[in-house]
Amino acid sequence: MSPAGALALKLILTPVLVGGASLAGRRWGSGVGGWLIGIPFTSGPIAFFLALDPGPRFAASAAAGIMAGTGSQAAFCLAYSWVAQRSSWAVSLLAATVAFAGATAVLDAFVVPAPAFFVVMIVVLVVFLFLMPGQATRDVGQVDFPRWDIPSRMVVATAFVVVLTAAAPLLGPRLAGLLAPFPLYATVLAAFAHRIQGGGAAVGVLRGLLLGLFAFASFFLVLALLLPNGIAVAFISAIACALAVQAASLVIGRRLGLA
Repeated sequence: MSPAGALALKLILTPVLVGGASLAGRRWGSGVGGWLIGIPFTSGPIAFFLALDPGPRFAASAAAGIMAGTGSQAAFCLAYSWVAQRSSWAVSLLAATVAFAGATAVLDAFVVPAPAFFVVMIVVLVVFLFLMPGQATRDVGQVDFPRWDIPSRMVVATAFVVVLTAAAPLLGPRLAGLLAPFPLYATVLAAFAHRIQGGGAAVGVLRGLLLGLFAFASFFLVLALLLPNGIAVAFISAIACALAVQAASLVIGRRLGLA
């Protein structure tokens, strides 16, 4: 895909996803909105572009890094959620970004086989789900949203995606992979929900994201293992696996009272 085509995809996909997740959050709760953005709509295409150029092996290495970045996203969610109990969205976002950067630095120091990292990430997600704040995840009552809310979310998210994905290839496959999962969509959705509905709604978004990260990690594990054998087979298998895990995570999460 040409650079112009890749940019066009980002400009179309990002606002559609953020707008859809925002509407879903209003209809079914902030947790569902967060769960939807756990699907790798941005880092998945990044891996695809890397598989086309510079090639499948480079993309497989990046996919392993992206999968390891699941832990950084989990740290982001936990830090934001606890700081949001007493602080504004700006302070919460700062704390979450610091947590993401710290987790990324730690993960970058360890290079282990992708399957082993996957097991660690699943354990981290389970533990962090139970460490999330409890009562604060409940949404507040009816809220009169301003007209600029969803359009602003779409514009901010699109700008973030274009800038950060443009810089990622300069960092090398491992570090680019670790930085690619920065929760851009969750940042926008949680910050707007926090500002308009309060900290509880933001926590709901991030709890939903944690549930969605099981599918995220599964998607990139499959890519890391299969990309050297062919792009089409790898992506078809990864998408099928992610969809199955995504559906299961919501069902199980709701039964356990986590969604």
